[in-house]
Amino acid sequence: MATRDRRRDTPPPRTGSSEAETLRGFLDYLRTSVAAKVDGAPEPEVRTAAVRSGTNLLGLLNHLTYVERAIFFGEHVADWQATFSAAPEDSMAEVVARYRTAVESANAVLDGCTDLAAPVPRPGSQPGPGSQPGPGSQPGKPAPSVRWALAHMIEETGRHAGHADILRELIDGSTGR
Repeated sequence: MATRDRRRDTPPPRTGSSEAETLRGFLDYLRTSVAAKVDGAPEPEVRTAAVRSGTNLLGLLNHLTYVERAIFFGEHVADWQATFSAAPEDSMAEVVARYRTAVESANAVLDGCTDLAAPVPRPGSQPGPGSQPGPGSQPGKPAPSVRWALAHMIEETGRHAGHADILRELIDGSTGR
């Protein structure tokens, strides 16, 4: 194992007092943490399975990109398991950039949301590779509430950030957020 790179943990965010500010603050904190775990990880380890399930750092971030686009843009994913692998030709920088772009786009949607009980607005978007257009072309499938979308994204991103913590430590001993 490589030398240990112990970083100080970044404490949870100090957010505003509203429910929306708190939820968004924690989601962005987790998004930043998981992207940082992938960014700078060495090749080929960043895409090499370190556990029996086949999970790897690059695949986790690729998956989270699809989740962001599904929740906030209604993109349909036919095979969720396939999202856990980045294409062999995708560089780490490309996968990290795609994730950050998806997060930025999702935040742009959230910036226009004032009612957490309202459905997530589904602006027109270009589907990503392997995705299909969202609810606009899927009649009968309502968008979740903004509150549910934020809570789900905190759960999903937090779960995979924990996986990323372990995988990164197995790769090069790096710990912390």
